Amino acid sequence: MENIRERFKFGNKVGDVKLRKRKSLLYSKEDECPLNDGRLRTRVVLFSVAFRLINCLLVQTSFVPDEYWQSLEVSHRMVFNYGYLTWEWKAGIRGYLYPLFFAFIYKILHLTNCDTVHLLIWLPRVIQALLAAFADVKFFFLIRTLESSDVARWTFFCHVCSWFTWYCCTRTLTNSMEATITCVALYYFPLPGSKTHSSKKYLVLVALAVIVRPTALIVWFPLLMYHFWQEQNKLRLITHDYIPIGTLALVISTLIDCHFYEKWTMVQFNFLKFNVFHSVADFYGSHPWHWYLSQGFAVVIGPQLPFFLHGCSLANRTHKVLLAPVVWTIVIYSLLPHKEFRFIYPVLPFCMVFCGISLANLKTWRRPAAILLLAANVAPALYTGLIHQRGALDVMSHLQKLCNVSSISTPPQPDTLFLMPCHSTPHYSHVHCPLKMRFLECPPDLGEKGYVDEAEQFYDDPLLWLQTSFPYKSSLPTHLIFFDVLEKEISVFLQVKNFVRTAEIFHTHFPEGRVGGSIFIYERH
Repeated sequence: MENIRERFKFGNKVGDVKLRKRKSLLYSKEDECPLNDGRLRTRVVLFSVAFRLINCLLVQTSFVPDEYWQSLEVSHRMVFNYGYLTWEWKAGIRGYLYPLFFAFIYKILHLTNCDTVHLLIWLPRVIQALLAAFADVKFFFLIRTLESSDVARWTFFCHVCSWFTWYCCTRTLTNSMEATITCVALYYFPLPGSKTHSSKKYLVLVALAVIVRPTALIVWFPLLMYHFWQEQNKLRLITHDYIPIGTLALVISTLIDCHFYEKWTMVQFNFLKFNVFHSVADFYGSHPWHWYLSQGFAVVIGPQLPFFLHGCSLANRTHKVLLAPVVWTIVIYSLLPHKEFRFIYPVLPFCMVFCGISLANLKTWRRPAAILLLAANVAPALYTGLIHQRGALDVMSHLQKLCNVSSISTPPQPDTLFLMPCHSTPHYSHVHCPLKMRFLECPPDLGEKGYVDEAEQFYDDPLLWLQTSFPYKSSLPTHLIFFDVLEKEISVFLQVKNFVRTAEIFHTHFPEGRVGGSIFIYERH
């Protein structure tokens, strides 16, 4: 009897083990179930859209002038026929395709009488955020086809945690659009083990990225070479994909630019001529060759750096394909004198793959590491997004109120002068009225002997420049806008000409050189 009972118990145990095995097998194949895959896709899409919209709303600071002067300012002038174009657009080194994208949005707002200043500022950024969310989704499902679900989840976690991605991805920067397009193009790139590759789709996207920003070719060069090396029918790849897509992109880009420049011009050639052969970019500052290695890359990748290095040590053949663009891009940009953090932003998603591999392999320590990583990224993300350099945008909100005054015909009409490093603030895209606004010009030296730009002339002797430029009361502007560090130098002029401070706007906790901690608005009485 006892033997029967033992056998019965043993049979139950065997049955339980088999049942558990069947359940575990079912759960291991859960991700392969079309129904569950659809649910996962829906969750990822909803999360990405919600996250990037919140991201957009919590970035209320300025980063670099190009986020306005290479996009929104140009778009505003295209649609509303007033505004200011920087020297780059006069020299023909910028393409019109990216501003045309926002001009299309502005035109719809204009035709529907919805062109309020708030919509002109925020709608382009919301659309940029939605595009970033789309790239996030593509990035997650790409990694999911290459790696395990565990690695994909941790890679996506690292990606959305990145403080620099948070800081940049919703801005109207060509670098932001370049990074977004690169992320989507990577989804279709023929990586080892990828099930979503399409040569034509990824090449079209790469061509689009190069049109938006020609330097995108730097990031994609090693991947294009890898694709060519792996392709069996190389002649067909060149004749059916590389040449037709590249030629079509160049023709469309040139036709668009020729239309808006109203003359024959090839922006890509002009960009190369001015920035490489004539070294015009050096005018805006230069750094030592090791800057990206010693500072730039560490700042951009942020707290993820230790995880990136650990992930690189675990890299296999597929991972090395993704590591090549990172190394190549940093090396090439290190050879150029002018360096900025945003230049290497498009390779950040590549780096997140290695961070995700690192976290997935930490086993029991990965959750504490993830909490630490999240906390370390939240602080800089919120500080740079909400506080650092916000005065450049807040001051435009103050000046926008002058539009109501300028609509009244009683003199004097508002006349503002920005005594700041040139392009420190946006312009008509953030006030949306033909208010008279002037700022210190600073086009680079294009070969003129003894050339000194207006901004340098002013800062050499601010008081003398003001006295010389405005000898008569009738020529004086009604409002002066400048950083607090300048106030002492021009205080005599302000007193003599009856200027009174009407606003003080916080800008940054880290004033440097000509950029102060606050922005002052002085009004003439």
